[in-house]
Amino acid sequence: METTQTFDRLVRAEFAPRSTYLNTASNGLLPARTVAALHEAAVLRAEGRPLTPLHEDVEACRAAYARLAGVPATRVAVGASVAAHTGVIAASLPAGAEVLTAEDDFTSVLNPFHVRGDLKVRAVPLERIAESVRPGTALVAVSAAQSADGRVADLAALREAAREHGARTYVDFSQSAGWLPMTADTFDFSASVSFKWLLGPHGAAFLVVPEDFGGLTPVLAGWVAGEAPWDSCYGPVQELARSARRFDLTPALFTFAGLRRSLELIEELGVEAVHAHDVALADRFRAGLADLGHTPVPAPGSAIVSVPGLGTRQRELSRAGIEVSDRAGNLRAAFHLYNTTDDVDRLLGALTG
Repeated sequence: METTQTFDRLVRAEFAPRSTYLNTASNGLLPARTVAALHEAAVLRAEGRPLTPLHEDVEACRAAYARLAGVPATRVAVGASVAAHTGVIAASLPAGAEVLTAEDDFTSVLNPFHVRGDLKVRAVPLERIAESVRPGTALVAVSAAQSADGRVADLAALREAAREHGARTYVDFSQSAGWLPMTADTFDFSASVSFKWLLGPHGAAFLVVPEDFGGLTPVLAGWVAGEAPWDSCYGPVQELARSARRFDLTPALFTFAGLRRSLELIEELGVEAVHAHDVALADRFRAGLADLGHTPVPAPGSAIVSVPGLGTRQRELSRAGIEVSDRAGNLRAAFHLYNTTDDVDRLLGALTG
């Protein structure tokens, strides 16, 4: 009981949405502490004070994400987008290498492999991705939870299949980091944005690499990728960072100032508690849909629920103060820590008509 009360108290202190917001799969809401930190960062910059605290925020975010991912901070690089991280991985593959992907996965996980033009990119249904790893598969790239419909990949089966055939693995946790416990330590590469379930501003993404860097070349490296960044501002970098920081991109400092507070909140609440809360709401919605005669895309255990044929009602629902998404013709509802059973019931009531 005390744990539930603490969870509710923390959430109420941080969020006061003016709508029934069920669209975290697009953008998470910013906690009050994050908004305050963004304001403080802007004032610091406006007043011309040293930016040292903002650079400290970047390192605090790296460490916090490492804890959530279950890896040492030395394996975590910071950047701006999953697409950029995917591009670094794609650039490391030899011509002709086979990359196995899930059909209709999110573009940022796929496109950098396609634009190479000299890779063999093979797409299979998500449910068959583990069984489709074969001798000669160089890399398997997949989202832990699908953006379009919330289906959760069987990552344990994928990991075992990849090990059996000597394939590397790349997992995008963007639609699951923050509500689904991460297992980044068991994969070669993984990435995530931070503006969805991690509740941060736009402009920050993380990349996890092996301790030996997995054969990646830091093709996007600038001065921040140096072992001594402030001594690496002019001319070629003399020594790249001895950690994953060699894959860093110049950070959007305001973003990390806010994100630090968002990650603190996720850690205070605990991913396990957030997971239980989010999935319980999603399951309540699934049960209500069944009562209304609607069948969502099967995605057991997911905080995302996608309903075929109802996507066209997104604008109508938005006018009624209920925020969801229209994805591939499906109505997509995404439940997170600031949602309640009242939010679920309001959406179900709106769909009754």
